[in-house]
Amino acid sequence: MPVIQGRTRKQIRQSVGYSLGAMQTGTAYDAGSTTTLISLTLTGGDDVHNGKWILVSDTSNSDNTETRLVSDYTASAYRLTLVQALSFATAAGDTYELWDGPYSPDAIHDFINQSIISVTGNAYDPIENISLHGDGHQTRFDVPSNISMISRVDYRNKVKFTRIHSCATTFDEVATPTGFTQKLDTKDKKQGTQSLQIAFAAGASAGAFIADSITAIDISAYDTIEMWVKVTGISSALVAGNLKLHLDDGTVTADGNDKESLNLPAISPDTWTFARMSLGNPESDIAIASVGLEHDADLGAGVTVWIDDIVAVANDTAEWTTLDRRNWRIDKEARDLILGRDGHDAVGYSLIKIVGGDKPALLSSDTTTTEVDENFIIANTVNLALISTSGGPATDPDAKRQLSAYWAAQSERARRALPLLVNVRQVE
Repeated sequence: MPVIQGRTRKQIRQSVGYSLGAMQTGTAYDAGSTTTLISLTLTGGDDVHNGKWILVSDTSNSDNTETRLVSDYTASAYRLTLVQALSFATAAGDTYELWDGPYSPDAIHDFINQSIISVTGNAYDPIENISLHGDGHQTRFDVPSNISMISRVDYRNKVKFTRIHSCATTFDEVATPTGFTQKLDTKDKKQGTQSLQIAFAAGASAGAFIADSITAIDISAYDTIEMWVKVTGISSALVAGNLKLHLDDGTVTADGNDKESLNLPAISPDTWTFARMSLGNPESDIAIASVGLEHDADLGAGVTVWIDDIVAVANDTAEWTTLDRRNWRIDKEARDLILGRDGHDAVGYSLIKIVGGDKPALLSSDTTTTEVDENFIIANTVNLALISTSGGPATDPDAKRQLSAYWAAQSERARRALPLLVNVRQVE
């Protein structure tokens, strides 16, 4: 099970600072400049804060935070002078953190992320991905980029659906526009005996479409359209929305007034993609009698599109079967999910669900939140900070190594409390 606490980097950093006894917070009292900050809560005589680090939050600029080294403190004016100018002039209300010299906030950020990295495999961002689909032939699948560990592979064995178009006939409801050529392809297909191939020539213009009439069907009980798409003749992925699927109770016109106008997702070149699009207004789709494909952007000559098996499905009716772990494995070098013979036979033409997760996210800004237990992150970060500044016995007057041992024990206790991921296979 994942550990999700949701504390921000700022909250974690300040807890670390308090635990180290190395940080104080405050608010600017009056306007300063790009190199000065004035705060009445600062204490001590002249130069007492020299060599410390200050992290300033610019409240007038979306809470932008910047870290600078303090070069001088003037007690009578409650003024800190910074070695390097900020990108903004300090103003009343700006908040700050003042850190002792050995502990740079930037180093603390690095220790925080080191702590998160160290528990990869014990904490993760849970994900269920249904972007893969069996085709009766394929045994090797690219693992989605947001998956770094897999605990289970399921396949959809049942779902309520209705077929809108098998793509076993050409679209002839309206005249094929200039620059379009249609034909049935019995060799390159995904379902049934053939697919519909549409080639674009130089005369094909953006907004052109083909359409076909069908026996009126009621798809108001469904929420998603599924279909297969392949595109060749492009050098990079087709942008989402370059192709649109239209559904209407009259004749598709591609004028924006059809019952449904659905953007096909991004499509990589030269490979079949299983596309899933949510219906916009299924409650009104009670008598769909026309289906069309729109060429929404001028893709240029030489582009060919294949489409196959357009169906409407009701997602909440899906029933899933877990694939036996003996029937799938991971090729870590290729980041591929590989089905064994029995796994391939079981999946067949089914939608595949990968249950697993991503590596816990590193914290890149003060507002980002962690998926890892903050007790572990704080304890481990404090330990790392103490170790980094302790030195040997002769140079450790503050007994930082002794304190480090305490925080290391706290860190290990928190680590042991993290859930062990059972039967998880690493992708990389």
